[in-house]
Parts: sequence; structure tokens; C-alpha cells
Amino acid sequence: MSSIATSSASPSSPPRPLSRPNTLLLLACAAAALLTSGCQKQQAAEKKLPVTVSTQTVALADYAPRTSLTGVIAARTLNNLSFRVGGRVAERLVDVGQHVDQGAVLARIDPQEQESDLRSAQADLDAAQAQLTQAAAAYQRQKTLLSQGFTTRRDFDSADQTMKVAQGSVDAAQSALANAKENLSYTELKAGAAGVITARQVEAGQVVQAAQTVFTIAEDGDRDAVFNVQETLVAQTPSSPAVTITLLSDPQVKAMGKVREISPAVDTASGSIRVKVGIADTPAGMPLGAAVIGTVSARPVKAVLLPWQALTSTAGKPAVWIVDPSTKAVATTPIEVLAFDSGVVVVDKGLEAGQSVVTAGGQLLSPGQTIATAGAGQ
Repeated sequence: MSSIATSSASPSSPPRPLSRPNTLLLLACAAAALLTSGCQKQQAAEKKLPVTVSTQTVALADYAPRTSLTGVIAARTLNNLSFRVGGRVAERLVDVGQHVDQGAVLARIDPQEQESDLRSAQADLDAAQAQLTQAAAAYQRQKTLLSQGFTTRRDFDSADQTMKVAQGSVDAAQSALANAKENLSYTELKAGAAGVITARQVEAGQVVQAAQTVFTIAEDGDRDAVFNVQETLVAQTPSSPAVTITLLSDPQVKAMGKVREISPAVDTASGSIRVKVGIADTPAGMPLGAAVIGTVSARPVKAVLLPWQALTSTAGKPAVWIVDPSTKAVATTPIEVLAFDSGVVVVDKGLEAGQSVVTAGGQLLSPGQTIATAGAGQ
């Protein structure tokens, strides 16, 4: 019987632990490295480089806020035209928007009634003149007979009175004829001045009464720019400001105007006041109804003008960064803003003349941080 020989490998020996002096050495080195790193970070924080910003020295300046409003071009003079006699409108010759010259016929009413009155007045005049002729002849006969002693004084006075009554009848008939002719001329409605028809209230065939408005005409000449202005703006505006009028559709068309009329009452619906600005020598490019922009400057006030980049906030209120001239450290200070204009912030309160304000780079700052100045402006 054979036997199987087996062999077993001897287990490997465990690692030899480090000696105590080596362990202490490694721990000491690690602690030294940590201390060195912490010291370096603290020194880097203490030696933080200043932020380069732009600053501006605070100085008071005159600020005149400008107000711009939209209005329309309107005629300075609007006339309501009407017939002076009543009747049926036989013809309408013009329409809204049409330009008419002075004396142009705008409409006619049926003249049949007026022509009949004219014929009747003419007949009355003819009859009165015939009676006057007869009375004058009788007067001359009585005058001749009285000089010859063949008539009485009473008959002569009677003939004289009859002639005077006949003369009065002729005068009355002539006046009635003139009135009839004038009434016939009133059947044509004519323009009293050159202008543009802005409204009409009748059509051919309609019966109108005397003095009933038929057309409204905007007379040629200087125009007005009409604006609806808030009451507070009217109170803050100088008494006689110069107003720059600009055509909304073409800013190249401009004109200067003066306030001509301010409504004494406030419109209850809009809470505004109607202001009319007279425009002398109105440009041809500003027709009636054109939309315009009126710009006026208010009374100048003392304020500080800063670029909008200088504005920041603290506790939810407007503020700016102020630079300490000795330490170059920055801190925020609250301000009161008077207005926001094109590219600038108008500061009313919170700053004093001579202070240095950060105008660019403020978004990189924190309170107490030192800065380096890249540029300054007044």
C-alpha cells in the first residue's frame, strides 16, 4: 500500500510594527504642515489686494427736471357756421377735411320762400312809388293854386301830409326789399375765413333752423398744441416756460411754443388740466390732429448728479459707496433720490460736497474693504 506524501507551506510571518520614535516623528511633521498652511491662508487674507474702482467727488449742481407729454395739434380758432334763415338743404358742396377759401360757398338751402318774399317786397315798393308820384303831383298843384289864391291853406297842408306819408311808405318798402334780398343771399352758406372743415352736421334734404350749426371750420393761421397735464405738474412749472414741440412721427420737425391758455377747472374724469401752447409760424409738417411731444423744464434745484452705476441698496433703500479719504475703506450711506434721468441718478439728500463716491465697480465691494482708484471725475 502506497502512501501519499503531503507537504504544507509554513505561514508567512506578520509585519513588524513601526518603532515608537518613527510614529512620533510622522505626527509631528503632519502637525507642522497644517500649522504652516493655516498661517499662510491667514496671511493671504490679511494681505488681500484692494479692488480697483472709479470714484467721483460730490458737488452740487443745478438740475432742472424735464417733463415730456403727448398732445395734439389743434386750430387756434374754431368757427361754427350756420344759416341765418331756415329751410331745406338743397345742396352740400364740401365735406370734412376739405380746405376752403374765404367766401367759398359751402351749402345752399331751397331759396323758393326767399325769392317769393323778394318779389312781394318789390311789388310793395312799386306800389309805394306810384302813390308817392301821385301825392307829389297833387302837392305841386296845391302849391301853385295857393300862390295864386285859388285854394285854401287846409287843402295845401293835406296834400303835403299825403306826400310825406307816401314818401314814408316808399322808404319802408325799400327797406323791406333790402331785407328780402339779404335773406335771399343767406340761402348760401359761405366761409368767413380760409380753413379746414373739421365737422358737419347736415345732409342734403335735411330741414335746418336759423342759427343751427351746419359746419365747423378750423381757420388757417397759427396753431395750438393741446395737452392734458396733471395738476401737480402745472404747479411745479414756471409761469411762462418755453415749450419744445416735436412731431411724434418725425422728430426732425420741431417748433417752439409758449403757454397761451390754462384751463381754470380740473377735468373730473381724468383729473388733469387742459393746457394750450401757442405755436407761432406753425411748420407745415404739423397738420391738424398731428400727435406731438411737448417738453418743458421745471424750476432748477440744487442736487448731486451721479451715474446710475453708483447706485446700490442697503436695507432695501437706495445707497451709495462712500470712500474714507484717509484709509481708502468703503462704507454704504443711504440717500434720497430726487429723480432718475437719462443715465444719471439725481440725489436730493444724503451726500455732502467733497465726499468721494464710488461710481463704477461697487458690485465687487463689501463694507470696510479698501479700494484703489482708477479714475475720478467732478
